[in-house]
Amino acid sequence: MGKKRHTAEEIVSKLRQVDVLTAQGRTVAEAIRQIGVTEVTYYRWR
Repeated sequence: MGKKRHTAEEIVSKLRQVDVLTAQGRTVAEAIRQIGVTEVTYYRWR
């Protein structure tokens, strides 16, 4: 399986999605899994 590069717009969108999901009461880990990236990738983007 090849790597997928995300554009800057996609990264910003996914980070906002995580913020929305955590505001709705989900844990950060659940929100990260839902957007389809690993925890390492999420924290690297942050």
